[in-house]
Amino acid sequence: MAAVGTPAPKVTDCVTKVALSISCEKLLDMDAFSKSDPQCVLLMNSSGPHWCEIGRTEKIENCLNPKFSKTFVVDYYFEMVQKLRFEIYDIDTVNCSLQDADFLGELECTLGQVVSSRKLTRPLVMKDKKPAGKGTITICAEERTDNRVVDFEVAGRKLDKKDFFGKSDPFLEFYKPTETGWQLAHRTEVIKNTLNPVWRPFRIPLQSLCGGDVEKSIKVECYDYNSSGSHDFIGSFETTLSQIQQATQTYAAEFECTNSKKKQKKKGYKNSGIIVVKKCKIVKEYTFLDYIMGGCQINFTIAIDFTGSNGDPSSPQSLHYINPQGYNEYLAAIWAVGNVIQDYDSDKMFPAFGFGAQLPPSWQVSHEFPINFNPSNPFCAGIEGVVQAYQQCLPQVKLYGPTNFSPIINHVANFGLQALQQETASQYFVLLIITDGVITDMDQTRSAIVNASRLPMSIIIVGVGGADFSAMEFLDGDNGILRSAVGEAALRDIVQFVPFRQFQNAGIAALAQSVLAELPDQVASFFNLFDLKSSKSIQRAPCHWDL
Repeated sequence: MAAVGTPAPKVTDCVTKVALSISCEKLLDMDAFSKSDPQCVLLMNSSGPHWCEIGRTEKIENCLNPKFSKTFVVDYYFEMVQKLRFEIYDIDTVNCSLQDADFLGELECTLGQVVSSRKLTRPLVMKDKKPAGKGTITICAEERTDNRVVDFEVAGRKLDKKDFFGKSDPFLEFYKPTETGWQLAHRTEVIKNTLNPVWRPFRIPLQSLCGGDVEKSIKVECYDYNSSGSHDFIGSFETTLSQIQQATQTYAAEFECTNSKKKQKKKGYKNSGIIVVKKCKIVKEYTFLDYIMGGCQINFTIAIDFTGSNGDPSSPQSLHYINPQGYNEYLAAIWAVGNVIQDYDSDKMFPAFGFGAQLPPSWQVSHEFPINFNPSNPFCAGIEGVVQAYQQCLPQVKLYGPTNFSPIINHVANFGLQALQQETASQYFVLLIITDGVITDMDQTRSAIVNASRLPMSIIIVGVGGADFSAMEFLDGDNGILRSAVGEAALRDIVQFVPFRQFQNAGIAALAQSVLAELPDQVASFFNLFDLKSSKSIQRAPCHWDL
């Protein structure tokens, strides 16, 4: 995937992937009765004044010295100055937006500085450039030359009971050895109140786990999670990937999880439980470009909000009012996203729908109507065709309500389900929803998104106007796993929300970059997760940076 914020590389450019691992120490404590809950946000600027978000780490609760397990993988161009800004926030609630979060400090540097240092430690500063207390950030850079990953299925058995009123809430951390000590490679989710956990299947880049050497030692530590941030150590073990693979060929690899302090105190101590590796398989992980060049088509669907909260389209105060220059925020969003995505769709025929309007002649409310009023053929020819259909639709409908997202999400999901049944990486579906208001079918929308997370599908939401978009931030899974109203977890994060007015002064190109920032990774991660192959085999020569 091309790094967001960088221009398309020339054929002669040398580009390589760089993985950035982040840790911090002595962060500001912004919470009165606990510690800060830090999250790192990475932004990049390769030209012009606008910074584009690359991604976010997980949030770590009640911790002033976090080690983030999520890494940022970016494209490195030797001949370009790629400015980076690492921002640290205290995220107190699940749907907390960055605007509402406490700022803990930032660091600006270049990717070249990080690459040349391999390990860069710098003090954090506030927005006014004053020190952020004694806080520091450390960025470790590693060239990602190996695109193999290790698929794991891991469980625990008879782990130590650590909670007074319950059992344990176990999670695992995987470490690889480096010249400066053990480096975190992966952290599993927490399984609540059990001594026999079964963690969700996960994958770790082979290079992150053992530097590509299956004989190199790896360390696995097991902890009991505590909301205070002081997790109880259950035990650990060391092994090699080669040993795990040999054991899993016959049945499963079992390792005694031992606690050295407990072993010294108790004479009859055996272990603190068993960690069982049921699956350990090295597979190749394909990139977004591998799938696109292998023939995958991106199918783009547009859904437009025609609810009454937008205002009368004939009034200049309405979000649907088209000024004499032919502009409104809906049109700007359609152009910005559509102009990028249309290059990945061979026929450039895009279905476009509206929701929340009363339709002639019966004036019944519809939450899933083709804006060209042709149910048997809702396709528009190119982005120009979408714009034309939208302009012709506006005077024919009555803006009404409510604001329901689930019908159009389920509509596109049906096509995603059909594509998944083909068992090839040939089709991926992107739904662009442009809206002005608060969702009225939130429970149904959450369920629809959770279901769609298992399909070749992504959802982009652009919020126009100045409404409260906190619900949209909640649907965007950057600050935690989205769950349905009944608690079912999304398989992956497929929603990207961007408020349009944050980009009014930055231009349409900047909006498109932010809106589409997560899409390449969502496409590649889905097909890799389901082990779906492209119709063509892609071989590209690697490029290395020599340090």
